[in-house]
Amino acid sequence: MQSPLDARILSSGSRRRFLGGVAGASISPFLPLGTAFAQSAKLGAADYGVASIDPLYSMVYVAAKKGYFAEAGLDARPLNAQSGPRAKQMLAAGQLFAATSGVNDPVSLTIAGKQAVLVAGFDNRIAFANILTTKKLYDAGLKDVKSLAGRSIGVTQPQSATWLMAVYLADRAGIKDKVQVRPLGDFSTMLGAVKSGSVDCCTATYSMLNKAKEEGWGVPLFDVTDDATWNSAFGGDVPGVGVYVMQDSIDKRPEAVQALVTGIVKASDFIRQTSPSDIVALIGGQYLQGYGKQLSIDSVSVFKKIWSADNLITPQHYARLMDVMGGRQITPEEMKQVPYEKMVNMSFVKRARKLA
Repeated sequence: MQSPLDARILSSGSRRRFLGGVAGASISPFLPLGTAFAQSAKLGAADYGVASIDPLYSMVYVAAKKGYFAEAGLDARPLNAQSGPRAKQMLAAGQLFAATSGVNDPVSLTIAGKQAVLVAGFDNRIAFANILTTKKLYDAGLKDVKSLAGRSIGVTQPQSATWLMAVYLADRAGIKDKVQVRPLGDFSTMLGAVKSGSVDCCTATYSMLNKAKEEGWGVPLFDVTDDATWNSAFGGDVPGVGVYVMQDSIDKRPEAVQALVTGIVKASDFIRQTSPSDIVALIGGQYLQGYGKQLSIDSVSVFKKIWSADNLITPQHYARLMDVMGGRQITPEEMKQVPYEKMVNMSFVKRARKLA
């Protein structure tokens, strides 16, 4: 069932049929860029799939709204792919030029034989690793992740980044084989499932947590913004979402990859220097209709604390990601196939920041 948020964006976009048949799924495009931006794109068009609609992805929305992609010469067209697995599947099929979703997605795509490469980072913590439940269940004794034994947790899709977080946190709590992980679809569907009691909890972005708190029914069991809680589970900074492309695109269209990354870097700098209220004033009406102004402002305020200041994914960051994925999403042998040097190319970020 299509969420109200997706329906609004679908009805407002002029490219609603684009990629509509992929894996039997409808794709909800964001509003396209203006013609003035498109006409200035000397490097051509590039469809850019984003895993979902959430203030977490504000860098993409700002880059599109401010025209940073076009200033760099690229007509980048952001699309809601509705989940990380869909985004990576569409990328591998050549139906997207680039994707933004969990940084585990390009790793699993490469292991499957389709070489993908991370070209920019968004954050230093996995913003959708929160665990959300209802106040009713919390008051009845569901106080932490360990108490989820025998219960259900909702995620977007199997093998997605939200799935990985659920499995990882359950494993850390010693209940990996005692919790039912249920794929539900996009973030809006997950939120509704917890609220209705269809599942006991779900992995959640801060926006989801805040919306549930605002409505008076939600309580976090795991909060990524709590330093002690985060470090006890993850041991330090871990990239959550990033921009990735196929290696073939780097080989054949390096200028377009550079333009895309340059747009994201400029958006990142704009966000760092701009108040949450001004950021939401810029992008809220077009990209965040389903969240409400204050909810979006509160979410951006928190994300500004975990968004990367330089968009770089370091070897140390990647090593922690491998610790999360290893033995859960990939085997030790598969880990050898995806070393940092093969999976991460920060040269585009460094050029955009004049560090190279």
